[in-house]
Amino acid sequence: MTTRANTLARAAASRPGRAFPVAVALATCALLCALPAAAPAGGSAIPARPEQLTFPPLTWDPPAAKDARVQLKNGIVAYLVPDRALPLVSVHVLMRIGADLDPAGREGLAALAVGQLTRGGTARRSATAVEDAVSALGATLDASVGGRGGGFMGLGGVPIGPAEARASLNLLSKDLDAGLALLVECLREPAFAADRLQLAKDQLVQQMKERNDETAQIEEREWGFLARGEEFWGNRYPTQASIEGLTRADLEAFTRRYVGPRNFLLAVSGDFDRAAMIRALEQAFANWPVPGERPGPPPAPTAPAAPGWYVVDKDVNQARVSFGLRTLDRSDPDWFAALVLNDILGGGGFSARLVNRIRSDEGLAYSVRSRQEGGVYWPDAWRVTFQTKVRSAAFAVDVGLAEVRRIREQPVSDAELQTTQNKFIETFPTQFETAGAIAGGLATEELTGRYQKDPRYFADYRRRIAAVTAADVQRVAQRLLDPAKMTFLVVGKVDEMRLGDGKHDVSLVGLAGGEPRRLPLRDPLTMKPLAN
Repeated sequence: MTTRANTLARAAASRPGRAFPVAVALATCALLCALPAAAPAGGSAIPARPEQLTFPPLTWDPPAAKDARVQLKNGIVAYLVPDRALPLVSVHVLMRIGADLDPAGREGLAALAVGQLTRGGTARRSATAVEDAVSALGATLDASVGGRGGGFMGLGGVPIGPAEARASLNLLSKDLDAGLALLVECLREPAFAADRLQLAKDQLVQQMKERNDETAQIEEREWGFLARGEEFWGNRYPTQASIEGLTRADLEAFTRRYVGPRNFLLAVSGDFDRAAMIRALEQAFANWPVPGERPGPPPAPTAPAAPGWYVVDKDVNQARVSFGLRTLDRSDPDWFAALVLNDILGGGGFSARLVNRIRSDEGLAYSVRSRQEGGVYWPDAWRVTFQTKVRSAAFAVDVGLAEVRRIREQPVSDAELQTTQNKFIETFPTQFETAGAIAGGLATEELTGRYQKDPRYFADYRRRIAAVTAADVQRVAQRLLDPAKMTFLVVGKVDEMRLGDGKHDVSLVGLAGGEPRRLPLRDPLTMKPLAN
């Protein structure tokens, strides 16, 4: 035996009473000794360094909507993606429902109504009976509206934003008929049981009381007001009065109007036969009592973003910093160049410039990130976020602004451009690595309108990324990232911020060109500004 084999054998033999593991270890040793050293295909030499490895070009086409899309007899569009690897099925009913549909004074209605679809019982079963049925199936059943802000988030495997909702079912494929019937019963005949409705309202009010506890919530909320305006629908937060004023009749009227086949789009994946699933869906969603209504796109912000410097006083030793400005939406011709620009500047992890300068070089923050916030229905913000010591806030922002100016004034390097393009192109297939991701992604494209506007978005994605040049990146940086138009928000101990770090000739007042505007905290139950 070789030394390696002897070592493994001694390790196995040192465990008395473990005959089977010893045999396995000896067999493994023999196999390892018999195998030749690994070599690249074709017998070529092993490169000296990992970056010298070469691979054949990736030949892969993204899923096409036409291959998964089917229109049921009642008009509902469904995206069906079978996958027989596991005996599971997921059914997502997507709806264009969001906080933009809340009437004035009824803020929180959409989220409460959708959430209670699967929690408040049905005309035939109590809420407890529904939960027992779900438990007996070993299933999950849930419904919710997407989160606030501009970006999309994954809920139940489906990416939805603040103007979309979904009801989701996941269960063993053998129980599909029973589970599908239960899902449809919840959507068709919600009972909004008084005790469950009151419990949900009490929980929401309790959560409101914590709105000023975490600086992350304060930062996100005030950034929304600054970036999109006080009157924007996404900034009309539920209050204690609006939640306590909601009635069962409000929920019933809301769901009668919006929960129906005209506002349904299905994403179905898992262990099923396509033809059989079509029959099952057509039967389940037939003879719906109300047609439902699909609203148009949610209204865009009408107020301009508020440029300048803003601070919120909070007695913490870590400041939360956001800066940026409204830029573009995803249908803009410069969208792909903007994606590359953002990745190089701050979205690309440890290779990004802002991360290297603020985190690695200066040690001012653990995490630094820039991102395009949504841009799904209207131009939304490009935004940088990080946390740092309160007294380091001004210097950290100054370092970040230097990188913004540099990318506007100088072309990015060929290496940066190639690295970013390769990352986008080579990781693109991971967006479709599961049947659920394919069905959900394709369905969301149609729900939010990009499928109708740009049906070849996925097919052309890599080509459009590869076409971006260094000149494009600089041009788009000059077009979009004007520091004079940016909004700067810092949450933390303001008096400490003003002192600076004592090591650099940079101050908050100096950067702002005067005293930054102090934003008061808001009453957590009314969302009205508190007196300073």
